[in-house]
Amino acid sequence: MERRKFLQNAGIAGILAAGAAPAVHAQAPAIRWRLASSFPKALDTIYGAAETFSKAVSEGTGGKFTISVHAGGELMPPFGVVDGVQQGTVECAHTAPYYFFGKDDTFAIDCAIPFGLNSRQMTAWMYEGNGMTLLREFYKNYNIVNFPMGNTGAQMGGWYRKEIKSLADIKGLKMRIGGFGGKVLSAIGGVPQNIPGGEIYQALEKGTIDATEWVGPYDDEKLGFQKVAKHYYYPGWWEGGPQLSLYVNQKAYDALPADYKAIVASAASHAHVVMQAKYDAKNPAALKRLVANGAKLHQFDKSILKAAHDAAMSLYSDLSAKNPAWKKVYTDYAAFRDEQHLWFRFAEAGFDNFMQTGRSGPAKKAAPKKK
Repeated sequence: MERRKFLQNAGIAGILAAGAAPAVHAQAPAIRWRLASSFPKALDTIYGAAETFSKAVSEGTGGKFTISVHAGGELMPPFGVVDGVQQGTVECAHTAPYYFFGKDDTFAIDCAIPFGLNSRQMTAWMYEGNGMTLLREFYKNYNIVNFPMGNTGAQMGGWYRKEIKSLADIKGLKMRIGGFGGKVLSAIGGVPQNIPGGEIYQALEKGTIDATEWVGPYDDEKLGFQKVAKHYYYPGWWEGGPQLSLYVNQKAYDALPADYKAIVASAASHAHVVMQAKYDAKNPAALKRLVANGAKLHQFDKSILKAAHDAAMSLYSDLSAKNPAWKKVYTDYAAFRDEQHLWFRFAEAGFDNFMQTGRSGPAKKAAPKKK
């Protein structure tokens, strides 16, 4: 009687969950993949997204589909993962697409471009706009199937040995800056350096570079930049919402059963959410610690932001004129960005501006009325 009542209440979903799932797993093929990351293990947030993904895939298939995660440099250089996936050396990789703008500037749009979409807007464009469709079409040229897999949120503007008070201080500045953003830094007088995360501290300590950016307080504290450069600037105008991507070799992906393909997509979107959540949860305390230990916070002068913005818009116009792939993707991206700003400037910005003035703290007691 109890069993009959359970089956009636559970419905077909309950029956599958209670009895059929083990049988499905038993019949499923055993598959082993390798994932090459572009990041060092020490960065549990950004490297950890790949581990979150791998764990979800294994759990979703009852351990039948396992993906081993390898840190940058373990299987191939951090910036060699596109070639690795394209050629089938590994089945998949986790990376920041803008590292590969040298192959085609269009890669950068899948991550972050200066004065582009913020984190939520980027996710909206990928999942509800035309982003996924356009980028899937682009990546076919590289035998890659892409999935959004993580976002840091808006980043900080980096660490500098000396104060940056005006545009003149950018001239000749040797700065480690991720990928595509270096094009705009160069246009306003800086000297960009593209250095993997695990090698930045040594370059800054030795004076090979004058400044660096990475992500934000939590990761920056781990990398120790505050020990050799005290001036910490914001905002990272080149990374308003940098998205990380899972790259899967087309042939390996096509060989997966349909249910495994669905699990890969689900696991990637899960890792996408978890990575952003970790950064948002961990950055506030890390920022407090950095300031307590001597970091000096500065906001970029508006003249620097304006010059960088103008240079970025000029760059995008030039690229649209000479790169058909860029033009096709960026035209849609820019139109989506403009629509998002129309919305965010009212509800989101209005709410945030009010809350961030300190009014969200404990309610203060009303002052006693004078008699």
